[in-house]
Amino acid sequence: MSQTKNFNLPDLGEGLPDATIVEWFVKEGDVIKLDEPLVSMETAKAVVEVPSPFSGKVLKLSGAAGDIIPTGSVLASFELDPNLPQRADGQDTGHSHGHAAPAAAPTPPPLPAAAAPVAAEAAKPAAAERDDAGTVVGAMQSSNAVHAEQALAVGGVKAVPAVRATARKLGVDLSRVRATGADGAVTMADVKQAAADGSAKIGAAPAPAAAAAYTAPAPAQVSAPVQSEARTPLSAAGKPMRTQPPGVVAKGQPEPLKGVRRNMARVMADAHSKVVPTTLNDDADIHAWLPGNDVTARLVRSIVVAAQKVPAMNAWFDGEALTRTLHAQVDIGIAVDTDDGLFVPALRNADMLDARGIREGVNRLREQVESRSIAASELSGYTISLSNFGMFAGRYATPVVVPPCVAIVGAGRARHQMTPVMGGVEAHKVIPLSVTFDHRAATGGEAARFLRAMMDDLALAS
Repeated sequence: MSQTKNFNLPDLGEGLPDATIVEWFVKEGDVIKLDEPLVSMETAKAVVEVPSPFSGKVLKLSGAAGDIIPTGSVLASFELDPNLPQRADGQDTGHSHGHAAPAAAPTPPPLPAAAAPVAAEAAKPAAAERDDAGTVVGAMQSSNAVHAEQALAVGGVKAVPAVRATARKLGVDLSRVRATGADGAVTMADVKQAAADGSAKIGAAPAPAAAAAYTAPAPAQVSAPVQSEARTPLSAAGKPMRTQPPGVVAKGQPEPLKGVRRNMARVMADAHSKVVPTTLNDDADIHAWLPGNDVTARLVRSIVVAAQKVPAMNAWFDGEALTRTLHAQVDIGIAVDTDDGLFVPALRNADMLDARGIREGVNRLREQVESRSIAASELSGYTISLSNFGMFAGRYATPVVVPPCVAIVGAGRARHQMTPVMGGVEAHKVIPLSVTFDHRAATGGEAARFLRAMMDDLALAS
């Protein structure tokens, strides 16, 4: 009698409670070998390729693309093949595989991405090529090796899981995108360009060359009648109406938060329930700046100077144990806004960097966030954080302190204001500053001295 086993979704990050299915690389009934790519999952920090923990036949896939799977829930069921290599029972894989179970054992249902199932996504063909080195966007410990994500050729299109996820969100047909990456891989920039110029919309008419080779598809299931172009806010019954079925993602309809936004919601709610925030505001006069000063680099430098003068603000606080950890180094979390949500990568050892090093470090972090290639380890462990929201708009704010940090600095939009000077007034350029701190761990005096030290450093010419 063949043996069957369940594969439970492992923790793909630092205690993340769930992950979203991006794409299956197999379908039910396929035979897969140990450590071959099984599925790509989107977490709050990255899109991660999950390898198969067994060799054998895939009996059941628990969910379709877009479904949210809780950590520890059954992800897939396998019928083991004794003729193929299996991992030794005592070998640590970093996964939670569950115990042997009958082939028909029920599995907990995933949290649906929408009311209607997305059967077509779950039935995608298996990947044809898996040997390209591709672009690393995440890594996961399995067996004795780390399996990095690769640009997989699925449906004749080569792209890493993060690019496929972005294409799905932007409504871009990857098969119609002009690939510029290595070995013909579609890059993140290719997808964004196609979305911007509308050249590869899903459902758009095929290109002339493709249209010539097009053959009529098999009859599809009869769908609901297509609604006319005319729009009305009310149905015939006079009640608000849905413009599309609940299973279709559309504006004006509820949809579950996923990935980064889902984690952001949890983190902010947790911070709100734990921290006792207090915010101080003031303006830093930068009238003396010489041409060529980098605003972000100067803000980072001023935080370093202030943290060294007031170590209580460059610290972690444990509210349960009532302990405080002061840090000798200054690792600054740089808030990066994206369409997917908020990322806060860490600029490590900012106290050792000059202006050029700060700029290069910030650029590197932003590029890695935008391409979703940043390592999960770079999104935690900072000792204080900076939100430079003024690059968009806004003067003052009450930025949120995320435990275990004690403080966060917000920089608003620079402006000119009339400043009293000896003999009259002058127009000086100023940067609005907001410092939020956890009043459980730092005093108002410490926060005020920290803000004063930042202002003094920013007032210097260079």
